[in-house]
Formats: sequence, structure tokens, C-alpha cells
Amino acid sequence: MSLLICGLARAGVLGDVRGIVHDPSHRPVQGANVLLHAAASDYVRSATTAADGSFAFDAVPAGDYVVSVSYTGFEAPDQALRVNSGSAHVVHFQLELAAQSESVEVHESPDLVDPNSATPTTTITRSQIEQTPGASLTNSMNMITDFVPGAYMVHDQLHVRGGHQVTWALDGVPIPNTNIASNVGPQIDPKDIDYLEVQRGGYEADYGDRTYGVFNVVPRTGFERNGEFELTSTYGSFNQSNDEISYGDHTERFAWYTALNGNTSNYGLSAPGPEILRDAANGVGAFASLLFNLNPANQFRMVASLRGDDYQIPNDPLQQASGMSDQELERDASIDFTWIHTLSPGVTFTLSPFYHYNRSNYDGGALDVPVSATQQSGSTYAGAQSSVNAVSARHNAEIGVYGFAEREDEFISLTANDGSGAALRQRDRATGHLEALFLSDQFKATNWLTLTAGVRLTHFTGSLNENAADPRLGAAIRIPRLNWILHGFYGRYYQAPPLVTVGGPLLGYAVTQGLGFLPLNGERDEEHQVGLTIPMRGWLFDVNNFRINARNYFDHNAIGNSNVFFPLTIAGARLYGWEFTLRSPRLFNRGEVHIVYSYQHALGEGALTGGLTDFSPPESGFFLLDHDQRHTLHTGFLWDLPAKTVLSGDVYFGSGFTNGDSPVPAHLQPHTTADLTLSRPFGENFTLGLTALNVTNRRFLLDNSLTFGGLHYADPRQIYMQLSWRFQP
Repeated sequence: MSLLICGLARAGVLGDVRGIVHDPSHRPVQGANVLLHAAASDYVRSATTAADGSFAFDAVPAGDYVVSVSYTGFEAPDQALRVNSGSAHVVHFQLELAAQSESVEVHESPDLVDPNSATPTTTITRSQIEQTPGASLTNSMNMITDFVPGAYMVHDQLHVRGGHQVTWALDGVPIPNTNIASNVGPQIDPKDIDYLEVQRGGYEADYGDRTYGVFNVVPRTGFERNGEFELTSTYGSFNQSNDEISYGDHTERFAWYTALNGNTSNYGLSAPGPEILRDAANGVGAFASLLFNLNPANQFRMVASLRGDDYQIPNDPLQQASGMSDQELERDASIDFTWIHTLSPGVTFTLSPFYHYNRSNYDGGALDVPVSATQQSGSTYAGAQSSVNAVSARHNAEIGVYGFAEREDEFISLTANDGSGAALRQRDRATGHLEALFLSDQFKATNWLTLTAGVRLTHFTGSLNENAADPRLGAAIRIPRLNWILHGFYGRYYQAPPLVTVGGPLLGYAVTQGLGFLPLNGERDEEHQVGLTIPMRGWLFDVNNFRINARNYFDHNAIGNSNVFFPLTIAGARLYGWEFTLRSPRLFNRGEVHIVYSYQHALGEGALTGGLTDFSPPESGFFLLDHDQRHTLHTGFLWDLPAKTVLSGDVYFGSGFTNGDSPVPAHLQPHTTADLTLSRPFGENFTLGLTALNVTNRRFLLDNSLTFGGLHYADPRQIYMQLSWRFQP
């Protein structure tokens, strides 16, 4: 039996596939051969049916698969399915006599609905990343914002459901990070992602540190390559280039994938005005994935990522005339190892040690007026995750632990350029650690009702000590005959705080009045959610209503127009709204469309802790958070044209973010942009594409909340060509 099993964390991007095979008289078939084959790579698993006709594939990586059955004298249609993290799929094969079966076809598209899950989930595939305008560029978030309702970019930061705090996980292992908005781009270069699974609330107990989104990255492994290199090269507006060279290969027991990338552009961070003045960006990165199957019961995997980016802080005309020359530097490195051990059929154990380093610096120029500010912040994390998972006919249970130690080094320098000679320099080094125990079970009470229950116990030690006990309760009901899925969820979350932040008056006064390093309390959230998923003739419609009540809500205070922030907390926040997703099947054998829409509120309440600001909240009641946008809509399409040409696009509408200059609650003007890509393969190894982002070059004020996010205009039109070439040495 061929076993090509990815060594993944069971708590993360693994699911199970089980099934039964019957003959035409509905009797179980023993000895039938069952194959599970990845839709986009050479990953294969095989099994033989038992006396009761059953078969099982444990610890299957998330993604799209085709399941086929062969038995002498009989045939059955292949079945396509999508495996999500933590899912336990059940498939049924009814064999037919070979003479009576004229053809055996694969279902055109996988089953996208998990009838047992209460977690709203969006899965983005490698082909969608490659074909969506701008999505494959380094540091681009289009792969998320174009497909996930309630996700948008403002002040160079991704927001989901009205919050900043999201979890990035590699092969299901969460990358620890207690900082707020510490990086512009995604944790992993989009070109190195095979599947991206996005969860929006409704989390089971194995997640709990960062509430607003979980991004499970299934990276490329080498199974999709056969000793091949791939070169991707981009050139376009603002002299931008975005290049990567990657290599992948595999044997039956070993797979490997490596990549090096670099990018440069004269347009990096969002500009504070219509003109693009001093806004260059440069970056380099590396990625590696190694997978080894020692034997059928033991698999090992290593995933490593390195990233470095340098940004010029863009100026407005007055700043440009005065000679301001501020810089931003980002560095990030992570590595994790995973061992997955099959204890017995249906029972697996995983152990995943990890390391993460993150640094973000703001270096003010010597001519900054009235104050030149420097902030240098470095964070180091080391820890592990371990879990045991058991799957049976009615239960999908898990128990595990997760923990890490961290070290924070924070340096602040303020120099007055008003002739007074005043200067302030302070440094703080802090350490902390977090430990969590989680237990959960997904219980299939009937064939139409699945109940989920769990609890996560967390202890955090830093400048202060905190404990949390967070219950998670969910239910998924499959409505008979219609096969609609009604799901609901209630849960609590605890988000560990940054070890330290800075508090004081406005930047211009802090140099003379001083500032202090402050501890922050962790954020505590309570989530209520209910939703309905309707699959119908290949169409998929999903609607969710959510409400999050937060205490000690994490936000940030911007330094200039950079992406470097002082963390702060707001006493309370209320985040609530509706989310809609509509996905089509393949239409007219030509293409497909999708629509994602959200209507939401992001409101704050109470006093601020931390930051260099004079912001005063209302004496009573809620106020608009800086990223409050009521309506967010993306309409995407992919359509085949003659001569193997493909046209893809995305049309975005936003109703406008909070107007920071208005004395009463108000929003900026609505805005609409459109992105298009035209691509065509030339032979089997070359693909050439032409992309235009913000086709009409609409420049509008996107954000003017100087306290929290800064001043930013929408991105200008960018046009670029991209060449992909796959070759063997």
C-alpha cells in the first residue's frame, strides 16, 4: 500500500475520510481497493475495504481530493470532496455491474460543505491565488479580501470582522505573535501556498489566542512537482518587480519544496495624499518545506520561512519639501517541526515544536519636525503544540496543550528639532509565557445533528498574570431532503496581550514631559453566531450573523504614516453584523462567479490605555472605531475566452470608513474599484498575464483617523506583466 502522508498537526489542517462500499444488492463489499488522490498533486493514499465494506483514511491534509473504488466486475463513479481541518467526511459507494455502467465520471466539483461544522470557513486554492488579480504578489492580501466576507485593508492592515488580531498557522501550527499589526503582508508569500483555509469565528477549543480570523496555510510540498523549477517574474508600474524561483520534487516517502523571492517598487505603503512621494519598498524572502514518511505510523515535516522588508515612509508635499526621510524595517523568521504518529486506527498523536522571531522598526529622519521618533521592537517566541485525536463513527475528540515563552525588546528615542536640544531615550526588556490546555469533541448525535463542545484553559504570565477558562459550544443541523445546514455557536476567547506598550502625551510633548512603559491586560471576547448554508445544484449560498462583545479591545496608535504602531486597549468594543457568500458552479462550461458581502458595525466604548495620544472617548455610549465600514462587497469572476485566454476580475465596493475629522459620527465617501487579469498559456510550460489593479485609477481618501491609523489614500492604478515558466534542469 502506497502511503504518502503529510506530517501535519492534527489540531490544524487535517481531516478524516471514511466510507463504505456496497454491491448492487446493498451488501457490503470486502476487498475493494479504494484510492484517495489529491486533485492538484501526486499525493495518493490507498486502502482496502473490510468485511463490513468500510474503509478509512486518517490524518488527511486539507484540500481537494478524488476518491475512487475498483473491484473486479464492478464500477462506481468517482467522488470529489474537499477536506477541511478537523472534518470527518463520510462517503458511500454503490457499485454497479461493469456491463451496465457505460461510463465512470468524476463529479465536476468537490462537495464544499461540511455538514458537521459550526465554523464559517472559506478555502482558497492555489489556482484561485494564481488567477485572482494581484493575489500572487508578495505582501498582497487580495487572496483574502477578494474571497472572505468582512475582510478589508485599511492603513496597510488586514481587518476581519472589525478586528486586527488574526492567527496565522503553518500546517495547523499557530505561529505565536502577541504584537498588534506587526507586519504589512501575510505570514507566507502567496506563491508558496497550496491551500489557504480561512475560519471566521466559531472556533473549536484548539484555537483561542487571536479571535477575528484563523488563516491555516497548507504550503506547497513538492508533491505537485516532478524535479521542476518554476520562475515567476513580474514587471510593471512604479518600476515594480516581483520575482520568485522555486523547486520541488518527491519520491514515495520524501517530498521537498524550496523558494527564493524578491520584490522592489517605487510604491510601497499607502500614501497620505494623491501624489506618490518617496514611497519605495524592497523585500527578500525564502521558504522551505520538507516531508518524510519514516513508515506508515510515523511522518515528519519541517516548514521554515524568512522575510525581510524595507519601506520608505511616504510623505505629503509639505513633508517632502522639509526633507523628511523616515524608514520602516520589518524582519520575520519562523520554523516549525511536526511529528505525527498513528497510535491505532482512528487515533493519532502530534508534537510540533516551533520558533518565531519578529522585528519592526520605525527610524525617524534627522529633519523631522517637531520631533524625530525612533521605535525598535523585537519579539522572540519558542514553544510547542501537542495533541491526541480520536475519531470514531460518532465522535471526533481531541485533547492537547499549546504553549510558548516570549521575550520583548522595546527601544524608544525622541529628539526635538526645535532648537531646544531636548531628547528622550528609553528601553524596556520584558519576558513572559503562555500555557493552554484544550479539550473538544464533535458528537454526531444523529445523521442530521452534530454537537460540538469544548473548553480552553489559558494561563498567561508577563508584567501581570491572567487566567481564562473559555467554553465553546456549537451545533450543526442538516435539514432533511433540502440538505441545508443550519449552524449556531457560542464561545469565549482570551487573547494574550503584548508584553509592553508605551503610554504618554502626544508625540510632540512626550519628548519634554516623558512617557512610560505600561503593561496591558489581555482581550476577552464573547461571540454569538448563527448561520445557514444552502448548497443547490452546484451553487453555494452562505449567510452568517455574528456578534462579538470585547473587553480590553486591542487597537493601535500610529507613528506617522507608517505601519509601526504603539499597542493600546479600549475598555470595550461591540462588533456585529451579517456576512453573505455566493459561489457558482462552472457556468456554460466557461467560468464561474462569486460574491462576498458584509454589513457590520465596529464600535468602541470607554477609556484608552497606552499609546501617545490625546484622544478622549465620549463620556458615555459607543463611538465609531477607525475601521468601521458598514458595507463591503466583492464580486469576482473567472471566464474562459477563445484561444485558451482567461479573463478574471474583482469589483470592490466599500461604503466608506470612519471620518476622523468629523465632530459627529460620520463616514467617508463610498468608493468602488475594479481589478482585471488577462492570461494565456503558451505550450505546457509558459504562462503570460497582464494585470491592472484599480483600472480606472480612482484616488480617494480611504482613512483619516490620525490617532489610530494615520492618513491614507487608495492605491493608484498599477499595471504589470507576469511571466511563469516551469522547467526541468
